[in-house]
Amino acid sequence: MTAPLAAGLSRSQLLSIFDELLQPANFKDYGPNGLQVEGRAQIRRLVSGVTASAALIEAAIEARADAIFVHHGLFWRGQDGRVTGWMKQRLALLLAHDINLFAYHLPLDAHPALGNNAQLALELGLQAYAGAAGRFGDNGLGFLGERLDGQPYASAQQLARAVKERLKHSVVLVGPADRPVQHIAWCTGGAQGYFEAAIAAGADAFITGEISEPQAHYARELGVPFIACGHHASERYGAPAVAGHVAAQWGLTHQFIDIDNPA
Repeated sequence: MTAPLAAGLSRSQLLSIFDELLQPANFKDYGPNGLQVEGRAQIRRLVSGVTASAALIEAAIEARADAIFVHHGLFWRGQDGRVTGWMKQRLALLLAHDINLFAYHLPLDAHPALGNNAQLALELGLQAYAGAAGRFGDNGLGFLGERLDGQPYASAQQLARAVKERLKHSVVLVGPADRPVQHIAWCTGGAQGYFEAAIAAGADAFITGEISEPQAHYARELGVPFIACGHHASERYGAPAVAGHVAAQWGLTHQFIDIDNPA
């Protein structure tokens, strides 16, 4: 571990540390990864959260944060580029209080130990299979594995109940509820489009945050249970894991602030 720095880290140092850890250049993403809003030059207090909402920014101001680290930033491909409404509100808060905003989307999902998928596995008591057998989808974002003890779930309904209990969030189960489940695929957030790739990889059930209309039919017709556990609920774990790791390594203060979202 690197000795704590009394003066904290410079903005550019922290950006380099995040980039080295998450390797954003390896991903074709839906928006810019890295520093999205420039704030003060020195960083001592770091707040992490899932989404750069006004509520999170206000809570970070209250916590006297120098920087915020999130999964969902402010800027997305194809959005209206005008600074009005909610965009103006969020930017005004960040700029008025000189707070840096760092955001990493797909790179945060994919990190093999600290990312959203890896951390969700820890929460659910799952382990990915080694090597290529444990990955599927673009950039290997999807994970495939089984329970830590290697035992199958007696049914998809039993798996869905376990997900609900551990994430403390309602779930939607579509497909054969009584099917035994050994090989479990998961990909956090809005990864419903990965369902067919998960089936092709050998999944007996698929877990993600959301379900769209087509996937309900696929689950019934293909006989593979689909479990939607909430976009936010599935992605609460990567941001604090990465920010906490970096803060501990470099002597920063870190606080995770979870702004509840039922979606």
